[in-house]
Amino acid sequence: MHMQLSTPGVAAAGVVSPAWSQVAAFASAVDASLGRWLTDAYRVGLTEYRALVYLSQAADKELRVNDLAQRVGLNQSSVTRLVSRLEAKGLTRRDVCLDDGRGVYAVITEQGEALLKQVRGPYEQRVRELLGNVGVHFPQLDARQLGQALGDIGRLLAP
Repeated sequence: MHMQLSTPGVAAAGVVSPAWSQVAAFASAVDASLGRWLTDAYRVGLTEYRALVYLSQAADKELRVNDLAQRVGLNQSSVTRLVSRLEAKGLTRRDVCLDDGRGVYAVITEQGEALLKQVRGPYEQRVRELLGNVGVHFPQLDARQLGQALGDIGRLLAP
């Protein structure tokens, strides 16, 4: 089954939902594949990996749990469980905001930084492999039509 737009350039003419659906299906397929690969190879999930990346890039290697939730696209209870899983693996720790005592921060640990250092290169390679071989990894998607959909969506984005 190939997901196709009915006519090339449809999004440019005003109907963007088929292009968006195709891009969303592709992103979901890539994320699912990356998640399986990370779990099998490094025993860390995709959302966990992304959370560690955000924490490693933040000032002082920490983020308020609410800010982390927004970055990884989770609600409050889900990000609390995420941080708990990362803590259990020794990859993060929690810290309380000294200013008001209510804000809770997630802080990446040295072990979390070490894992990121180990995973970053292979992760980038895996992403390139998946994106560069759509037909092999995602035979349900038509690479040509997907390229058209990505272009259609890209033209809608404001610079």
